[in-house]
Amino acid sequence: MVAPGTRGDVAPMAGLGRRLQEHGFEVTVAANPAYAQLVVSSGCGYSPLPGDLTRIITRTAPGTKPAMGDLATTWRALGEYMDRAATGTLAAAEAGADVILANSVAPYAYDVAEALGIPAVGAHLQPVEPSADYPPVLMGSARDLGKLGNRIVGERALAGPAPYDAPGARLRRELGLPKLSRRAADRRRRRRNATVLHGISPTVLPRPADWHPGLVMAGYWWPPSRPEWGPDAELVDFLAAGPAPVFVGFGSGAALDVELVLQAARRAGVRVVMQGGSVREDDALGVGDVPHEWLFPRMAAVVHHAGSGTTAAGLRAGVPTVCVPVFTDQPLWASRIAALGAGPRPVPFRDLTAERLGDAIAKAVRSPSYASRARLLAGRIAAEDGTGPVLQALTQLSSSRARLQG
Repeated sequence: MVAPGTRGDVAPMAGLGRRLQEHGFEVTVAANPAYAQLVVSSGCGYSPLPGDLTRIITRTAPGTKPAMGDLATTWRALGEYMDRAATGTLAAAEAGADVILANSVAPYAYDVAEALGIPAVGAHLQPVEPSADYPPVLMGSARDLGKLGNRIVGERALAGPAPYDAPGARLRRELGLPKLSRRAADRRRRRRNATVLHGISPTVLPRPADWHPGLVMAGYWWPPSRPEWGPDAELVDFLAAGPAPVFVGFGSGAALDVELVLQAARRAGVRVVMQGGSVREDDALGVGDVPHEWLFPRMAAVVHHAGSGTTAAGLRAGVPTVCVPVFTDQPLWASRIAALGAGPRPVPFRDLTAERLGDAIAKAVRSPSYASRARLLAGRIAAEDGTGPVLQALTQLSSSRARLQG
């Protein structure tokens, strides 16, 4: 499994890897060193992809917009990051692989697979394939352009330049492969109805009718459980000391403004648990790495950046959600939360103020319909099996290879 990116990109793959190993597969996850322990504790093998994406993408403060010079610097840094990831992908595959599962920002994995004569299958956490049914994820906006507009703009965005294009081209040259652009390779795979598995709940985002047959909406891939983990006494005491608090955390892509969050929580009249920040007050507690599967069901509501994994965790817990999207696919998931009735309209990070956040939190915790709808969605998601479609795809792939070799 090739999983460049942040924790939200790695944890679902590690969880899927653990479940595949229970069915007899041997799984190695290639990821950044910061997530080595996460991978190893899941029971999977680990292979390093040098770099740290968090340092590149983190937005420092609400309401700020990157300057043009910052955008150019970020683009160069992303290109360098992807180049190192491409080299790490080749090393991981050369160590021994029968198939590569690659996330949506690792198209160079297909070049590696071609050179080694093994299959590669997409394993995406975002619906990057263009569709008339939703706004193009790569535009970083939830603005619906209409069916025709969504499709056309989505196709153009997918065909546009990307930081992983040059690394893929370099690998092809070094591996002696024919020249082939990423855009041309995408078109070729689309014509062949190549399999791309999506770790996305069809309850949350129904499979679009205009997708080709190889595109599979498998269901969520849950991060590995941590049976050895237990909460510290301070967190247990805080939860017991009053009504259920509200969780606030913005993941790897945005810094947490503790004072802003405190003002928002007090405006809404709620207690708060913050992921990040060293606050310890009667109505607020800062925490570190606490498993969402344990923490979220104990909350009155969750406030987060609407990353794919955190969105899934909030829905799984069956509690209302307030989304504060930052970039890329987050506006889409934030819009889906609102459309499904599991939370109020999102508050984009660029527009975040204590007043806006406080009012959204108050609405989330005081409107019974949000909690009711969140519980209904949680029940439907619990009935889904995200691993089954992956097993089916790998079994079919194995059978096809056996027939060809026979």
